[in-house]
Amino acid sequence: MQSIFLIGYMGAGKTTIGKQIAKCLGWQFVDMDLFIENRYHKAIPDLFAEKGEEFFRKIEHTILQEVAQFENTVISTGGGAPCFFDNMEMMNRTGITVYLKTPVSELVQRLLVCKQERPLIKNKNREELTLYIAGHLEKRESWYNCATLVFPVERMHTRQDIIMITTDLINQINEKRI
Repeated sequence: MQSIFLIGYMGAGKTTIGKQIAKCLGWQFVDMDLFIENRYHKAIPDLFAEKGEEFFRKIEHTILQEVAQFENTVISTGGGAPCFFDNMEMMNRTGITVYLKTPVSELVQRLLVCKQERPLIKNKNREELTLYIAGHLEKRESWYNCATLVFPVERMHTRQDIIMITTDLINQINEKRI
């Protein structure tokens, strides 16, 4: 059975929704960022700081090649993973890709809560964060839109929201597999 790759901007809900999909399907779940951190014994921000983005993207590509071989797995990618090398094509070849398309305003709300954990945005106020996300998302969206399924995710505030989103998404994924 093909794996499911969840792609989208940071804060889109890839990990939250991915865990729920895996639970519903009885599949395993892999968060690529955690996979990389466990493999290299360093946090992603530390890898970026010590080795630079180019080195990190090569690691990410190698790990993606590895996890793309897994079956019956829901994989939450890093926000930039689809935008480098042939990553998007590889994911589309080996599984079903789902772009969790989230409005900038919702991403800002979600990321304001945890921005200290994310080095690229930790010193930004609401206005700066909004401009940053909008610009960054515009650059990445051409890759994201190559997904098998573009799935809008707006309200994800309660457990019930997550269950409803997951149920709808699983139904749409099953339609794509038929």
